[in-house]
Amino acid sequence: MSNKSSEKSTENSRQYWQANLRLMYVLLAIWFIVSFVCGILIVDYLDQFRFFGFKLGFWFSHQGSILFFILLIFIYTWRMNLLDKRYGVDEGE
Repeated sequence: MSNKSSEKSTENSRQYWQANLRLMYVLLAIWFIVSFVCGILIVDYLDQFRFFGFKLGFWFSHQGSILFFILLIFIYTWRMNLLDKRYGVDEGE
């Protein structure tokens, strides 16, 4: 393999990894906000609102953070499949 091809491959790998990390940081920030901020820090404020008959703060603490985490897993999978195709590292179905 030529030196130029190797440099392009290395740059492509670096960009792929940076895109992966960026996505992961965004999703972790969302998860932190939903689970820690909404479920612990501002739970008393959120309790003045109702969601499906439950106080919103209670819902975030017990159900919402889990459901958001599952949703974020699906979003991560979907976005990683797009990134894989974009950078040519997909498994090719």
